[in-house]
Formats: sequence, C-alpha cells, structure tokens
Amino acid sequence: MEYELAIVGGGPAACAAAVYAARKRIKTIMIAEEVGGQSAVSDMIYNWIGTNAISGTDLAQHLRAHVDEYTKPEHTLTFSTGKRVTKIEKAGTTFTIGIDGQSESIQARSVLVATGSRHRQLTVPGADTFEHKGILYCATCDGPLFSGMPVVVIGGGNAALEAVLQLAQYAEHITLLHRSEHYRADPITVEHVSKLSNVTLRTNVELLEVKGDKFVSAVVYKENGTTNITELPVSGVFVEIGQIPNTDIIKDVAPIDQYGKVIVDPMNQRTKQLGIWAAGDCTDGLYHQNNIAAGDAVKAIEDMYVWLKTGK
Repeated sequence: MEYELAIVGGGPAACAAAVYAARKRIKTIMIAEEVGGQSAVSDMIYNWIGTNAISGTDLAQHLRAHVDEYTKPEHTLTFSTGKRVTKIEKAGTTFTIGIDGQSESIQARSVLVATGSRHRQLTVPGADTFEHKGILYCATCDGPLFSGMPVVVIGGGNAALEAVLQLAQYAEHITLLHRSEHYRADPITVEHVSKLSNVTLRTNVELLEVKGDKFVSAVVYKENGTTNITELPVSGVFVEIGQIPNTDIIKDVAPIDQYGKVIVDPMNQRTKQLGIWAAGDCTDGLYHQNNIAAGDAVKAIEDMYVWLKTGK
C-alpha cells in the first residue's frame, strides 16, 4: 500500500505530526517501536506547555490517546506500533520504508523522520563490564534501587543535574563529575543542586575507570591539569553525557552532519533530499526540547501539505 506520508518515530514530534497530518486528510502511516520518546521515563515534566506538571508515563499515554483518536475509520491515519524501521530508500518518486521482520516494504511519497536520539555511553575501562550492573542511564527508573547508597552522576548538562535532583531523594550521597569547568545546565538548576546537603560537585575532572566485582564498587577519576587521581567508592554510576541521534536509517538518503544529525532548513524542516522532512532530536536544530520537537513537526506538516498538493 502506498501512502502520501510515512512518519517514523513515536515521540512528541512524531505524534504532533500524525495529528496534524490526519486533520489535513493526508493519507499517513505512523511507524513507531513505542510512544512517548525519552521523556516516557521521566518522573515529572514541568515544561510541557498546557500542564503545570505531568509524569513521563502520563505524557506518553496522552500522546498515544491523541494519535489513536485519528485512527478511526473517518480519518486517514494508520498507526503501526511495535515496529522498527530498518531502512529508508528512494525509489523513483517514492520512498521505500523497510520494517524489521516484515517482508513487504511500505511505500510513501514523503517521509517525516522523527526518530529522536539515544544516550551516549561511557567508553572508559569497565564500562562494558558493568553495563546494567551498576552503570545506568535512567535516574527515574533506577534511582530507588540505590536508597541509602553512594552514587555518582557523570555529565554537566540539564539531564545530569536533574538526575542528581532525583537521586537526592534516595541516595546516601551523590557526587557529580563533570569534565569541564563550567556547566551546560541552566544556572538556576545548578544553584538548586549545589544547595543539597548530600551532593558534592566536582568539575574539571576526567573519569578514568569503573571498578567492581559482580557490580560497580568504585570509580576512578583524575583532576585535569594535575596528577591527582581519586578512587571513589560508589554503588551506582548514572551516565548523562549527551545524546546520539538515531539517524542510521536515513544517512544514505539525506545528508547528516558530523554529529550524525539530519541537516534541515529551519524555515520548514526540509532536508536536502526532496520529499523528506525531519523534526526533533534527530535534527541539527540548535535546541532540543519536547515543545520544540512538536512545533518543528507541525511546521514540517504545514510545508509538506503544500508540497504534496502543489509540488512546490
């Protein structure tokens, strides 16, 4: 079956695009492994416009419900969940979307890539050994498991500082290790974290190793510009050192930058491949937030609708 539009992804960008496409009667298929994006695991979200506070679980449910509303027979949206897109190829004037474990491909005149990003992993000695054995990437999910224990957070952005805030409710002590002198996080968040009695902030340090037996028992770090090396006993290591865009499926079709992000025109979210748009954390947009992702996706649909109808 051929569609006018295939949306790849399940986060706020993909869901916003699906709703807008359906309202414009664009024959659309949305393909997602799951709905909610990375925020689905957040304990509480305070900046989703229209709500004072909402949990990641509730946000995912609301997004799913809104998309489902437009899959009713009188609408033009098909929602295929639990499916992973493995490739996007150009075939003449249409695109072929390959699905893992599915012999038949999906054909579409246009594509919106909203595949988001994933956590960047540690590469120091011990990182592979203790993955999921004390090295973790979700303070919300796993923080309660470390009640009364010392832990370390690696990173210096908002995600790292917010992880410290969450862990402070459970852990005996949290040490934040950041490789630079200055934080990338919002100053107000840094100020809040610095006032917590069970938190130690260490800047300008380099993580050297993660140690342990069956599980993590310590981290080793060095103060930059010195020979001072510290072995810090900890029970858990929470990693927040950035994101890697999920763009492998598009890199052979539309140009990506040196960081793996899809290059888009910020005026309309078009890529350099005619017929493909992109929105959200997988793009080279300067800022990445849920609200921005949703807005960029709406912008893309508005532009795509004109292109589908007029070819311009």
